[in-house]
Amino acid sequence: MSLSTYQRKRNFRNTPEPKGKTAGTGHQLMFVVQRHHASRLHYDFRLELNGTLKSWAVPKGPSLNPKDKRLAMMVEDHPVSYATFEGDIPEGNYGAGHVDVWDKGTYQPVDEHEDAISDKQFSADLKKGSIKFTMKGRKLKGSFALVKLKKDDNSWLLIKHRDKYATDEEYNSEDYAKKSSLKYTAARKSVTAVKKKAR
Repeated sequence: MSLSTYQRKRNFRNTPEPKGKTAGTGHQLMFVVQRHHASRLHYDFRLELNGTLKSWAVPKGPSLNPKDKRLAMMVEDHPVSYATFEGDIPEGNYGAGHVDVWDKGTYQPVDEHEDAISDKQFSADLKKGSIKFTMKGRKLKGSFALVKLKKDDNSWLLIKHRDKYATDEEYNSEDYAKKSSLKYTAARKSVTAVKKKAR
C-alpha cells in the first residue's frame, strides 16, 4: 500500500503529523479511533493492514448499538505511526483542527462465521466491499462490519453486530470523549459565534 496521497496532501514543515512510512507493527493488528475536530467534527476509524492504516471518516462516530448504521467515508491510507498522533493541525493545513485518540486496541479479521481469517483474505474482502472483524478496545469491543454502499463510491456503513457487548440504548460517541476534547469544541464554538456576530 502507498502513502503517496497522504503525503501529497500535507506540508510536514507546517504540521506536526508524522510523515511516516509503510511498516507493520509486527504483532497483532491494531486499530485506533481518533476524534478529529476539523472544519466539522468527525471520528477517524483506522485499521492496520498491510503496513498502513486503512481509514474512514465517521461523522457521527462509532456506536455499540446494532441499529445504528454509521456512515463511514473511506479516505487515504495513513501511516501506522499516525495511531499515536494527538494535537493541533495548524490553520491553513489539510485537516486543520484538533485530534485526540478516542479509542485504541487490537482487532481480528473474521469471516461470516466469526472464524479468524488471514490478512490476505481480509484484503480480498476489503476490495469486494465487505469486511468483518472483532475488536478489543477500551470502548469498542466485539463484532463489527464495514460494508461499502456503492461499487464506485467511498461511502461505507460501520455496523455493530449483536453480541454481549452490544447495547439497545442510545449511543453517542461524544459522551465518551476526553474532557480536553470537549473543552476544545466548546472554545471553538464560542469563537465561531463571536465571528458570526461581528459580520
